[in-house]
Amino acid sequence: MSSLFDLTDKVAIVTGSSKGIGRAIAQRLAEHGARVIISSRKLHACEEVANEINKRYGAGRASACAANISSKEALQGLVDHANQVFERIDVVVCNAASNPYYGPLGGIADDQFRKILDNNIISNHWLINMCVPQMIERKEGSVIIVSSIGGLRGSPIIGAYNISKAADFQLARNLAHEYGPHGVRVNCIAPGLVRTDFARALWENPETLERATRTAPLRRIGEPDEIAGAAVYLASRASSFTTGQAIVCDGGVTI
Repeated sequence: MSSLFDLTDKVAIVTGSSKGIGRAIAQRLAEHGARVIISSRKLHACEEVANEINKRYGAGRASACAANISSKEALQGLVDHANQVFERIDVVVCNAASNPYYGPLGGIADDQFRKILDNNIISNHWLINMCVPQMIERKEGSVIIVSSIGGLRGSPIIGAYNISKAADFQLARNLAHEYGPHGVRVNCIAPGLVRTDFARALWENPETLERATRTAPLRRIGEPDEIAGAAVYLASRASSFTTGQAIVCDGGVTI
């Protein structure tokens, strides 16, 4: 059974992997044999995670590369780094995202809305298209976009973010059509509320947390590591017949 999830000799780029869900995904991919590129805006934070992985799973299993997803040039540098260090890219996990605004859509500034759309949709499009050509050559590869159950629902406080995450579902579906004939799979993970710094505004307040968990079947929010298993599945041979899909990991909230 474990061989289905074996990622030995695979190389994965994980954006936003210095903390939270991205960090958990990178650690679990490495645990299953992958070599990983740890990336976020701050190099020292990336190096901390890469060093931890190398210490735990062996030297050379992880490499750090700072990259701001808002910069196309920085993303190309990230891809170049992966190719230089590990000589290939088999898996790309688009996890990094932005949400600079909480409140109704009527109050969002244009630059805030554009930042959300640029960083959560267009940057994914850039990075994926930088990585996919070599996957097409090998007729194998996995693209994973970390979306959100917000893309399935409306919200009075994170509406713009939800719009961007709904677009990520469609980005995955479209690219699954385009790349499927070449053996490249594209899928989304849709987490519910998870205890990360990114979502702190939604769970730190006891009243907000109580509302979020009151009717959830599991009666709690998630932890970053509880999302990582879905990424291991989508990166591995276990999901070889899965593409264009969204795997919801939300403790049952959306049912």
